Amino acid sequence: MSTRENGSEQEPVIRDNRKIDPETGQARAADRETDRQDEQAAAVSDLASAELATQLAERTADLQRLQAEYSNYRKRVDRDRTTIKEQAVAGVLTELLPVLDDIGRARDHGELTGGFAKVSESLEAATGKLGLSAFGTKGEPFDPTVHEALMHSYSPEVTEPTCVEILQPGYRIGDRVLRPARVSVAEPEEEPVASDS
Repeated sequence: MSTRENGSEQEPVIRDNRKIDPETGQARAADRETDRQDEQAAAVSDLASAELATQLAERTADLQRLQAEYSNYRKRVDRDRTTIKEQAVAGVLTELLPVLDDIGRARDHGELTGGFAKVSESLEAATGKLGLSAFGTKGEPFDPTVHEALMHSYSPEVTEPTCVEILQPGYRIGDRVLRPARVSVAEPEEEPVASDS
């Protein structure tokens, strides 16, 4: 069925002759009622479709929110797992620092020989694989964030505060300092102030 415009009203065009009253030439009343019911059903169907579309949009938004929360949760768990691993490795390596100090002193005194030398090399290689590195060298500028000054002196040979002796090496994992290097620091000698008298 289609509609035909007649002035400002639209009159339905009926193509099925059984729906036309042969005496009046108008659409039968029952057909008009059926058309109204069809229109109401279409309106209800449109309303139901709009409601379903709204519910679908809400469920989609809920699903996207849950996916974002899960993704954030996974990232947080991975980050926490990495942090816990780093802390565990740092804790174990911190406990091994006195052993590494003893090995260094034995090496300095020439007592690192035979099987003990192999064990010390294996231990140092294993700690190196875990990311442990020693720092602190004689002659480097003093940095209070990585050096601990145990002794202080003045020297004409330096132009800035400088580590003139390494008393105990420092250790770090990546950027994290496990123990600062314990050093003796020398500063430039102060110039005597000339008096005007």
